[in-house]
Amino acid sequence: MFMGEYIHTIDTKGRIIMPSKFREELGEDFVVTLGLDGCLFVYPNEEWMSFVNQLKTLPGTKEARQLQRYFMAGAANCEVDKQGRVLIPSKLREAAALEKDIVFVGVLSKIEIWCKERWDSNNNYENMDQIAEHMADFGLSF
Repeated sequence: MFMGEYIHTIDTKGRIIMPSKFREELGEDFVVTLGLDGCLFVYPNEEWMSFVNQLKTLPGTKEARQLQRYFMAGAANCEVDKQGRVLIPSKLREAAALEKDIVFVGVLSKIEIWCKERWDSNNNYENMDQIAEHMADFGLSF
């Protein structure tokens, strides 16, 4: 399980240092793809295959095909080098606006990579009480 928040920078070649706590669980290679809300998703290979299997079960609707294309076309196999760095493909860096300061966020079975500015503006948690109340409808209790 991934959890925690780590702030790092991206170098001019598009490399990021993966937090050591995440590297242990990710392994040497993993998948990075377009995420939601303007970030990237990072999946260990086993979790990626589980997600892909879920995508395969979607109906043949236009929305389902678009969702499959979104995640699969943006996906890239990545690996950590000896210095703990990962090269993020330029198309993914551009999509997530990764230029300097970035935030890694552990979210259960995956990691999110955010541009720090986007992270700060999208995740202010001001309405968490309302969200928590709504999640009670899904059986989540606090």
